[in-house]
Amino acid sequence: MDYDLIIIGGGPAGLTSAIYGLRRELKILIIAKAMGGQAAIAHEVQNWPGIESIGGFELTQNMEQQAKKLGLVTDSNEVLSVVKLEDGFIVKTNKDEYKAGAVILAFGLTPRDLGVPGEKELTGRGVSYCATCDGPFFKGKNVAVVGGGNSAIEAAEYLSKLANQVYLVNNSAKFNIEESVMQQVMAISNMNILCGKAVSEIVGENKVEKIKLKKFESEAAPGFDASETLCKLNNAEALIKNGDHEELVVDGIFIEIGFTPKTDWLAGLVELNDRKEVVTDKAGKTSVEGIFAAGDCTDVGFKQMIIAAGEGSKAALSAYKYLAAKRGLVATPDWGTKK
Repeated sequence: MDYDLIIIGGGPAGLTSAIYGLRRELKILIIAKAMGGQAAIAHEVQNWPGIESIGGFELTQNMEQQAKKLGLVTDSNEVLSVVKLEDGFIVKTNKDEYKAGAVILAFGLTPRDLGVPGEKELTGRGVSYCATCDGPFFKGKNVAVVGGGNSAIEAAEYLSKLANQVYLVNNSAKFNIEESVMQQVMAISNMNILCGKAVSEIVGENKVEKIKLKKFESEAAPGFDASETLCKLNNAEALIKNGDHEELVVDGIFIEIGFTPKTDWLAGLVELNDRKEVVTDKAGKTSVEGIFAAGDCTDVGFKQMIIAAGEGSKAALSAYKYLAAKRGLVATPDWGTKK
């Protein structure tokens, strides 16, 4: 089936692109393995204009419902490739292929993994990359959170309300977060903070049973220095010395070390920067005519939901103008655009 526009990704960027494109009467398909993207797993969103507080799932579900009322079609399969034709593009998934006049890349970022033994095998069986998604499964249990940035701190604070003991494992004594926030986290009674340690292996038969830790020598990094005196271990008996490493008995491990663009499949199609982000101009255009991009998968400076949504609207309007020009039509002018 042919579409005017295919959007790859169903987060704020992709959904906003769909809403703007559908309002211009474009026939649109969104292909996304999970609608809502990373935004849907946010426990609470407090910086969306006009809404004081809302869950990420509710916010993105509202956006999806709005788009579907306008005629959006969705496909939950994985995109394998985009092939440029003389008169458009073929988008191939693991099950189907579709033709489109234009494409918007809006698939966001993918959580970084540790790359240690046991991680892949135990993912979904105690290894998680989303505290708000999987935290309730660990009520009353012991869990580890790996990372030293905002996402790790937020995950640890959230899990402390559910779990028996939370072990925040950071390979440095420095945390990339405001000191006042870190002091509050340190004061949580069931919070344990392990500094200068890295996870070397995740162990378990059918589920996570323990993690192996090794000493990590890191260079000086920016951020709040918790120092060894403030890093605390309330439940000292849980950390067991075993030869050249230590073992920590936990029921689950939440990996919160940031995200990376999964763009290897685009190599040779559109320009990527040294961080493998899709390079775009101010209008959301990529290096290939007819392919646009928006949101966290691009080289936009700030990875924020509201920015992704704004970039999505720009990409959709640019795609609309591109399609109109190809068809010999005059695109409806926008505010600030000369007629």
